[in-house]
Amino acid sequence: MHPRFFAPHCLLLLTLSSWPISSTLAQAPARAGSATAPDSPRYAQRHEAMQFAQALAERRQWDADWVRHTIGQARFLSRIPPLMLPSGPSGEKNWQAYRRRFVEPVRIRAGVRFWQQHRASLAQAERRYGVPADIIVGIMGVETLYGRQMGNFRVIDALATLAFDFPAAHPRAAARQAYFQGELEQLLALSQQNGIDPLQPRGSYAGAMGLGQFMPSSWVRYAVDGDGDGQIDLFGNAQDAIHSVANYFIAHGWQPGLPTHYPLQLDPAGVDLSTLLAPDIRPSFSAHELAEHGVQLDPAGQNHNGLLALIELKNGPQPPSYVAGTDNFYAVTRYNWSSYYALAVIELGQAVRKEMQQPRPLTRLPR
Repeated sequence: MHPRFFAPHCLLLLTLSSWPISSTLAQAPARAGSATAPDSPRYAQRHEAMQFAQALAERRQWDADWVRHTIGQARFLSRIPPLMLPSGPSGEKNWQAYRRRFVEPVRIRAGVRFWQQHRASLAQAERRYGVPADIIVGIMGVETLYGRQMGNFRVIDALATLAFDFPAAHPRAAARQAYFQGELEQLLALSQQNGIDPLQPRGSYAGAMGLGQFMPSSWVRYAVDGDGDGQIDLFGNAQDAIHSVANYFIAHGWQPGLPTHYPLQLDPAGVDLSTLLAPDIRPSFSAHELAEHGVQLDPAGQNHNGLLALIELKNGPQPPSYVAGTDNFYAVTRYNWSSYYALAVIELGQAVRKEMQQPRPLTRLPR
């Protein structure tokens, strides 16, 4: 998940699963330069946090001392709440600038290495779920640079901070705070069911974990055992992470074989943009309806049978870019509610695939 955006796998109903979770989660190492300050106040000192812990223990029939102690060990991280606030007027959207952050040489080369290393797992996931390898590779690259940037906040600190100190200035503060309280509960539920130490996992400032940055509730709903070893490890097992990302997409409406979007041409002065952009990124118009409103699709788009969305991507002071998004484009936005994010994932994956297909000179073998 990225600043200013909430990944939709952070906004799911709270459920539990009996799937086993690898001990790697419990042993996720603390890296140098930890984001958790050792002198930050603990939530054991906060009355409302201890009230929440007591009520949670009673509702779940968990040991109250354990719940209070565990939540009490969480520390307030003052740098996190401001990251939850929407961008101000100065945060003008710019697709070209956003794209350059992710579709760039370092990430493409890392994606090629990841694809080469996990070619069999990606092919297996593509066959099993119908989600193309380049979409999965794009997700891994945008989210964590293929595991290089999985976050160094202690997850329990991030979740507790947002559960009890979510910024009141946020327009949906009450709902967001309740959501993070649910995620904190899910982290403890994972600990109860699988014997992990809830104080050990590290992740993003919002509590997302692993190669694909799954929140606790997404972990229990969509994570799968990709290699059949009886455990689920989204930190150190790329096969589990690959299959879990693919499973997430299928659960959110991915349709195998359907393109994500089509190119188009339009004259903003001659198109009723207010009507076409009103549904935002949800497909709502047939190809014929778009044409009637002045949108010129390419031949493949003209023959599309389902609904489409007119996707507008602002380019700062320059004219916006537009594409026609399908249900599969919408499925990518279920991972993160942003058309900019979705197109960056798609185009990064395409760039990696293109690089993979480039002919390479033969390497002379040693005699």
